[in-house]
Amino acid sequence: MIAPLLYLLRRLGWAALVVVGVTALSFVITYVLPGDPARMLVGPQASAADVAHARRVHGLDQPLPAQLASYVARLVHAAPAPASPDAPASPAAHRSCTPLPLGLHLDLGYSFHYRRPVAALIEAKAPRSAELALAALLVQLTLGLALGLTAAARRGSLWDDATVGATLLAVSVPAFVIGLVLQYVLAYRLRLLPYDGYGKTTAEQLTALVLPALTLGVHGCALYARVAREEVSGLLDKDFVRTARARGASRLRALLVHAFRNALVPLATLAALDLGALLSGAVVVEKLFRWPGLGQMTVEALQNRDAPLLVGTVLFAAAVVVAMTLALDLVCLVLDPRLRRRRADR
Repeated sequence: MIAPLLYLLRRLGWAALVVVGVTALSFVITYVLPGDPARMLVGPQASAADVAHARRVHGLDQPLPAQLASYVARLVHAAPAPASPDAPASPAAHRSCTPLPLGLHLDLGYSFHYRRPVAALIEAKAPRSAELALAALLVQLTLGLALGLTAAARRGSLWDDATVGATLLAVSVPAFVIGLVLQYVLAYRLRLLPYDGYGKTTAEQLTALVLPALTLGVHGCALYARVAREEVSGLLDKDFVRTARARGASRLRALLVHAFRNALVPLATLAALDLGALLSGAVVVEKLFRWPGLGQMTVEALQNRDAPLLVGTVLFAAAVVVAMTLALDLVCLVLDPRLRRRRADR
């Protein structure tokens, strides 16, 4: 019991270091970008005095190390004490905060462009990216595993060669090109789906989800197909699969139960990393289809020189990827007993 707990604590420590490192890097990048965030904050017609005042109020006149230290220190901090037992205080210093359990606050800053807390903006956009991520991953797994397993079962056939060629083409073509082709065929020529947008009703939203999910799914399924084909093809030649066949297992059972089950760890690894990247926002596809998720908001933050929003979205993306990696470690320990024994021996 102690060994898995120590392993989990060690992984959490490394995860925290990764998130802090990504935060520092994104902070430096936004600092060196051209443009004056204080001027953007007060508007192009503001006087020099107003710009200087905004720069001083928001700490933009401080050196980069001081700004970074202040940002990190305020990421998670104690909530303000209530002014009275009946009326909790809401000081202006905490206007960009989001309450957390145990009397803590999360502060990702205040968006210069939207004039709203960054945490609130991410909270509003994250569900849209989650919808797209889950739908795209479902398409990737369905198409990729179907193609990969079929190619593995028919190694050396014309279908195998066609699958390898098609997956190589799909992974080589940029996602926005696939999206444009799907828009032309399904939206313009056949008029089956809307070009872009999100819709107001549930039916409209589900319909609008199809094209971006298909775009990400077709682009991403190629890697799943190739990994499934290579892993399962190698396992079909193993002694335990041959033994299962000799004992009367059907070809389909040997493929799905004996070979595919032992290929789940690399496929789960790929799926977890893909899901983390998709949850943090598929920038190009969301912008192409005007999908109101984190990817489109990140592009707008970059265009508007909105440093707090840009750093906040990058920090959220890093936290999601790190969380998915930790979850992947635990899933792999469940799927593969050899990994459990290896962790216990350390």
